[in-house]
Amino acid sequence: MSDSSTRYERVLSWFDRYLIRPLYTDRVRRLILQSFPFWMASILTGLVAVGYEKMFGWAEELSFTWLRQTPWLAFVLTPVAFGASWLLVRELAPAARGSGIPQVMAGIELSNPAHHQHTNYLLSLRVAVTKVLSSVVLLLGGGVIGREGPTIQVSAAIFRAINRLQPVGWPQLSRQIALVTGGAAGLAAAFNTPLGGIVFVVEELTQMHMARFRMAVFTAVIIAGLTAQTFLGPYLYLGYPKVIAATGRVQLVVFLVAVVCGIAGAAFAKTLLWLGNYRKRFTSLGAQAGWVLGCGLLMAAVAFAFGTESVGTGKPIINRLLFQNNGLTPWYLFPVRFVGMALSYSSGGAGGVFATSLSAGAILGDGVARLTGVAVADRNLLILVSMVSFLTGVVRSPFTAAILVLEMTDRHSAIFQLLISGLLAQSAATLLDRHSLYEHLKQGFIREALNFNAQPTAAPAPAHEE
Repeated sequence: MSDSSTRYERVLSWFDRYLIRPLYTDRVRRLILQSFPFWMASILTGLVAVGYEKMFGWAEELSFTWLRQTPWLAFVLTPVAFGASWLLVRELAPAARGSGIPQVMAGIELSNPAHHQHTNYLLSLRVAVTKVLSSVVLLLGGGVIGREGPTIQVSAAIFRAINRLQPVGWPQLSRQIALVTGGAAGLAAAFNTPLGGIVFVVEELTQMHMARFRMAVFTAVIIAGLTAQTFLGPYLYLGYPKVIAATGRVQLVVFLVAVVCGIAGAAFAKTLLWLGNYRKRFTSLGAQAGWVLGCGLLMAAVAFAFGTESVGTGKPIINRLLFQNNGLTPWYLFPVRFVGMALSYSSGGAGGVFATSLSAGAILGDGVARLTGVAVADRNLLILVSMVSFLTGVVRSPFTAAILVLEMTDRHSAIFQLLISGLLAQSAATLLDRHSLYEHLKQGFIREALNFNAQPTAAPAPAHEE
C-alpha cells in the first residue's frame, strides 16, 4: 500500500473517531461514513471541472486567434493537432478517445470485483489525464468538440479512485454507485445543471432503482455544483434569452423543428458509426496515421474556407443566435459544422458531442424558423427546441436534453415545449436507428475492456467503431 493511501486511511480514521462516533448514532454514523468519500470526490470533481473549463476556453480562444490572423496555418496546425491528440490516446490510454459517456456506461455494466481490471482500463486516473490533454490539443488545432462528455468520464474516474482508497472495514457504497454518482456530478459541474445531472443518471447511465443511490447522487451533484460555482459564480451556461410562449402556427413549427432536428441528430450518430466501421479496414499503424492526418487536412480545409465559426464548441454561435439574431447566419453553417464534428470525432482523439450537438441543433432550428417565416421574436423558442431535439436524436435522452436546456437558460415558460419536442425527436430518431450513439459505442468498449490484458505492454488495439 502506498504512503498516500496510508495517509488517506489515517485521515478517515481520525474523522470517524473524533468527529462522528461521539456525535451520532450508529445508523447515522454509517450513512455519513458511506457518503463522506463521495463528498470529497465531489469537491475534487468541481475543482477539476472548473480547471478543465478554463483550459478549454483558453484553447478555443487561441484557436480563434490564429485562425483569424493567419488562416493558412490551418493546413499545418490542424493536422498536427489531430495527430498529436490521437497519439496521446493511442500511446497512453486508448479508452480516453471519443466522448467518455459510453466508457462510463460500459464501466457501470462491468462494475463488479470480477471485472476490476477491465474497469480500470476504462476509468483510471491515467485515462482521465489523457482525456483532458488529448481534447485540449484537438481543440487548439481547430477541432469541433465539447468537454462535457469528457468531464463525465474524468469525474467517474475520480469517484472510482476515491472509492477504492477506502480502508477495509469502512462502510462503502458499491463500485457501481460510485461510477453512477461520478457521472451525475460531472455533468452537473460541467454545465452548472444539477437537475440535469440527476435526470441523466436515471435516463442514461443506469437501470438501477433510484432508492439505492439517491442520497449519494443528490449530495454529490450539490457539492460538485457548489464547488464549481465558488470559482465561476452562479452562472447560466447560456444566459437569459427572451422567449415568447408559442401559439397557433408557431406551435406547429415547434413540432416540425422537433422532428427535423431529431432525424438530423440520428443521422449524425449514424454518420459517426459508419465512419468508425469504415475506419476498421485501416489496421496498420501507417494506415491509421494516414486516416488521422486525412481528417486533419479536411478539417483544415473547412477551417480555412469558413473561418472561426466552423471550429470550436459552437457555444459562441448559440449565444449569437439567442441574443443577436441579426440574420447573418449563412445557410451553409449547419453542413459545415456537421462535417467538422464528424471529422473531429472520427480522428481518434478525445472530445465530446454534447456542446457541439447543441450548437448544430440551434443552427438548424434557426434555419427552419427562417424558412417557415417565423417572426424574429418567436425564434428563440424554436432555437431552444431544436437544441433539445438534435441532442435527443444523438443520445436518445429526451428528458435529460430538455432539463439541461431549461437549466442553461432559466426559461421555465418553455418547459412543456422542450419536453414534448424531446419526445417527438425521440420518436422521429427511432425511424433511423432504435439505439443511441452511446448504446452502440458502449458495447464496443465492453468488448475492448474484456479483452484487456493486465500487462502494460499488451494494451488492446482500440475497436475503431468507437
